[in-house]
Amino acid sequence: MNIEKKTSGNETFTGKPLRAAIYCRLSKDDDLQGESASISNQRDMLTGYCKANGWQIVGVYQDDCFTGLNMDRPDLQNMLEAVRKREIDVLVTKDLSRLGRNYLETGHLTEDFFPRHGVRYIAVNDGIDTERENNDIAPFKNVLNEMYSKDISKKVHSSYLLKANQGKFTGCLAPIGYKKDPDDKYHLIPDPETAWIVRRIFDWAVEGHGSNYIRRRLEQEKIACPTWWNRNRGLRNTYTKHEKADPEKGKYIWDFSVIEDLLQNPVYYGAIASQRCVYRFKLGVISEKPQEDWITVENQHEPIIDKRTFDTVQTLIRKRKHPVNEEFSLFSGILKCAECGKSLTIRNTHAKHPQRIYACVTYNKYGKEHCTQHRVEYDRLYDLVLEKIREEAKTALADGEALLIRLKGSYSNEMREEKETIGRRTEKAKDRLLLLDKMVTKLYEDMLSEKISGETFERLLARTQQEQEALKAEIADDEAKVSDESRIVDETQEWLEVIREYADIKELDSATLHRLVKEVLVHEEIDKNRKRHISVEIHFNFKSMTGGKDGGGNASTATRYQLVS
Repeated sequence: MNIEKKTSGNETFTGKPLRAAIYCRLSKDDDLQGESASISNQRDMLTGYCKANGWQIVGVYQDDCFTGLNMDRPDLQNMLEAVRKREIDVLVTKDLSRLGRNYLETGHLTEDFFPRHGVRYIAVNDGIDTERENNDIAPFKNVLNEMYSKDISKKVHSSYLLKANQGKFTGCLAPIGYKKDPDDKYHLIPDPETAWIVRRIFDWAVEGHGSNYIRRRLEQEKIACPTWWNRNRGLRNTYTKHEKADPEKGKYIWDFSVIEDLLQNPVYYGAIASQRCVYRFKLGVISEKPQEDWITVENQHEPIIDKRTFDTVQTLIRKRKHPVNEEFSLFSGILKCAECGKSLTIRNTHAKHPQRIYACVTYNKYGKEHCTQHRVEYDRLYDLVLEKIREEAKTALADGEALLIRLKGSYSNEMREEKETIGRRTEKAKDRLLLLDKMVTKLYEDMLSEKISGETFERLLARTQQEQEALKAEIADDEAKVSDESRIVDETQEWLEVIREYADIKELDSATLHRLVKEVLVHEEIDKNRKRHISVEIHFNFKSMTGGKDGGGNASTATRYQLVS
């Protein structure tokens, strides 16, 4: 095992220079400190410091516009990963506050994490060097940095509050449809390239369409989402989850929440709405405020839509947020799409004879390109499930005892000898596992006493662990074989006792449904004539006596029925 040791100077024992990493950070609060706090100034200063000490710079990590109050910073995490991989010998920052302003997390890094991974940490301006013994001031520096950050946070919040009451826009990025005024960063002006998208979305909303419909239309018309526009203009280098999954098609898929927020944002009729979230020091945003608690200042910039259109859309949104009848949610949590695995949600049709129907949530949100409708009428589904529960109960009354006797007889005759064989094999495997555990302990002892080399230890350990995993898997399989047969008998007996109560059931309720049914899957197949074929697969909580058979000829938990053809 080739371990590279370090000296207390500028080189390792191998004669190679120390591998140094530079970390720079700047937050919006640091604007108060002037040009000396800039990323480029930090980087230049630390680069010169490393070169003066003869260190090899193996990484420059920098987080611009990130608070030091938490560790959720992209390049900080990249740097910490390099530390874990032992790719860094010394880490240098301008001062301790650049590493972080949370005294608990920063203290953990400097006093535990870095030493444990063999990394020397230096905060140049604070005179902190973990290789020296005079670092008693570091914990106090951490506390003072957090107190400073808290004080700055209060001042910044007061400043934002003042700007909010003045109707100034204080966001980092302008909402889609607008851009920041080049002459006044607190003022918005319409963006000719994207304002039409906002008008199109509000037109669809005024026509009575909800966010799901709008989302599908945006995708169908290949209208890129706000994240793509910001990235294309160099304002932010982020990607949505849809873009990461499919870069070409993903940019046209809008998040549901983005459309909802757009439709309720007063900015589009010329107002500025600020202080919309509850913020706590060190925690950040913890919740959203109700709309009546926002600070809204009217007539601050040129509107994209008129106030009447905005108010009409708000009325339509409130109407759609009606409470759901409990009867409608009877199959909630049970009814799933067999193709995409998502839930089926219920709605009322607006036909001459209104119906309650279930449809796949993926289809509702994303359209037919992502899944098919899987349309099922509530009443037909209700009647089918109720009928099949009655059938299970009646079959249990008529044939249940005979089935149980057959299962018990089969288990007694066929499993007795196999169970004894499995038992002997399992005991032998467990004894071998105990021996292997002792062998691993002996290997460690031999390596520590240098009877074997590190490479030999790793090779023998890997071989031993591989055998241990194989034995554990073998034991688990054998024990499962023994328990499965007895479990089938026990479950069948329990099912017979439960289902008999429902031979004359007249109606379904949530408690009954969840007691008897684990899951209902809806399948949809579309033939070459574009005709839909819907079938429903009912998974009971116990073995079905009327449905399909499993591979061994036993009753299965699921039964499948053609519903529409």
